[in-house]
Amino acid sequence: MQVVGVEQFGGPEALAVHEVPEPHAGAGSVRIQVQAFAVNPTDTGVRAGQRDSSQASPPYVPGMDAAGVIDEVGPDVTGWDVGDEVMAIALPLSTHGGAYVQELVAPVGSFTRIPRGTSVEAASTVPMNGLTALQILSLAGLSRGDTLAVTGAAGLLGNYVVQLAVAAGLTVIADVAPADEALVRSLGPAHIVPRGDGFAAAVREVVPDGVDALADAAVQRGVVVDAVRDGGVFLDVRGWSGDGSRGIRFEQVAVFSEYRSFDKLEQLRHAVESGTLTPRVAEVLPAERAVEAHERLEAGGTRGRFVLTW
Repeated sequence: MQVVGVEQFGGPEALAVHEVPEPHAGAGSVRIQVQAFAVNPTDTGVRAGQRDSSQASPPYVPGMDAAGVIDEVGPDVTGWDVGDEVMAIALPLSTHGGAYVQELVAPVGSFTRIPRGTSVEAASTVPMNGLTALQILSLAGLSRGDTLAVTGAAGLLGNYVVQLAVAAGLTVIADVAPADEALVRSLGPAHIVPRGDGFAAAVREVVPDGVDALADAAVQRGVVVDAVRDGGVFLDVRGWSGDGSRGIRFEQVAVFSEYRSFDKLEQLRHAVESGTLTPRVAEVLPAERAVEAHERLEAGGTRGRFVLTW
């Protein structure tokens, strides 16, 4: 089969299409004929060699989001059939490997059905970012009416955090640049404030004591931590352990631990079907244009995800 990956870690130009042996579904797993896979910031880190690759061998294949059709079912698997349309989370640099592949072997629990009325391309944007958003809300431990600030609200992870938080009854304060105001308002936050260095001060104008929690999808860390109240929660998506200030609980979000979170994948499926969660595709490109997708993603300003197809 074909995969998109790198023989040596590097920039976008290191990506290429490679031929590798075709995998097969074993015990407890299915094989998915991948039709679409999303391009995420995490993928650029895998490509650049910023993650542990000791358990993998070249070509190193990025990708955590895939959607397609089951074409092989393991001997002990029940409830899933050849022909089922599914969306899945993948683990790059692990035994099963990343999502930039024509055939993905996925253990039961790492995939669920594509939401009704959703294209395979749109569905491929849901698993990894959706699971990250759900983990953020779980770690925050907030109750209805509590306040949550979100940086990077215009990005796809930020979109999902805002929409799921609003649906959970939280009071959401989202950052926004002028060009993204219509998009962010459509997500339903109670308040919007300017993004950037003045974010914390702007949040304090809305909530003088500070918010109960902050989801830092834009990775601004020390620039925005003052938006959180004493004893509040700061949720970081890139492993920051915090500055220890004012009794704030600093949580590190790690979506890899959600690999077999089937119940949460089902929650995301229902959220899409109900209109609570809106998948967002920036552009669909053929797999052989992965280099371009990575270049454009790293250039910034993308709203939604580039999706690659075979």
